Amino acid sequence: MAVIRGMGWYSSEGMVSTAQLHMGDGDVSEARAALAEFESKSRETPGSFVWLGLFEPTREELYGIAEILKLDELLVEDASNTAQRAKFDVADDGSIFTLLKLLTYDPTTSDVETGQISVFIGPWYALTVRFGHLGDLSHIRSRIERSAMLREHGAFAVLYAIIDETVDSYIHVMDEVQTDVSEIEAAVFATNPPPAAARLIYNLKRENQEVRRAVAPLVSPAHQFVDDQVKAIPSGMKDMFSDIGEHILRVSEAVDSVDQLLFTLLTASTTLQDFKQNRDMRQISAWAAIGIVPTAVAGIYGMNFHNMPELSFNYGYPAAILLMITICTNLYRAFKKSNWL
Repeated sequence: MAVIRGMGWYSSEGMVSTAQLHMGDGDVSEARAALAEFESKSRETPGSFVWLGLFEPTREELYGIAEILKLDELLVEDASNTAQRAKFDVADDGSIFTLLKLLTYDPTTSDVETGQISVFIGPWYALTVRFGHLGDLSHIRSRIERSAMLREHGAFAVLYAIIDETVDSYIHVMDEVQTDVSEIEAAVFATNPPPAAARLIYNLKRENQEVRRAVAPLVSPAHQFVDDQVKAIPSGMKDMFSDIGEHILRVSEAVDSVDQLLFTLLTASTTLQDFKQNRDMRQISAWAAIGIVPTAVAGIYGMNFHNMPELSFNYGYPAAILLMITICTNLYRAFKKSNWL
């Protein structure tokens, strides 16, 4: 059962009237009656609007509300699809549809978690459709209720507050990701780098991709905000949306920077790992070469032939030992000088 959360009528005085409705099996008759009442109030009071918040509605419930508000069917389909890319669309009549990916950072696992919220803005209404446990809107409602400056812009107050809050969360997530990158960078170039450095870099690269999927589709709208190309936005909010646009571009640049740095770290980690393996192989080869000398001498004189040189020499045993020690010492010094040991 979906719940209409925070359904209320807002005017210059704040939230004037509220309704808490429940829908089941696609029955939206109660919502239809409440919306008709709020629409009438909104049309009678310029600047006022009604805000409906749907949390994980079924397809039937969402389409029932969409029918009442006469929403575009394709946009409603996008809002119900949790795999849909983020987007920002402005219709010819000035209505706006925004789909945003919600992000949060889990410090215990260093994972980036995602959710989704869609916002429909019309002349007298704002409809939000949220999926996932992220993006509680209670503090945004409180922000709008406290701010007469926001409410004077009608339903656009909801759009601005949600986008602003969402983009701020992107900045926070990227700050945490960049902190993780710095920690991994220090670990990679440490005296004893962790053996799983490549896996850690790959995992962080995957988390950075989550942020990219949320931000990349918003880069074009961000440029439009900065360049004042969205005519539907009220003139009094142009600077506010321009600020949002600059923040989105900042996050996008940070995502690209982190991605390039992670690629460099992955390359460096692989190179250092190869260097360490080559160094280990040189050490093994050097000790093997040193070990071959006594093995060869002992092998030759262990053949038990009667007619071999120096078999009857009184000092043959110590001479053989001295020869082996001398050759091994010279080999050790040579390998040490060439940094093989």
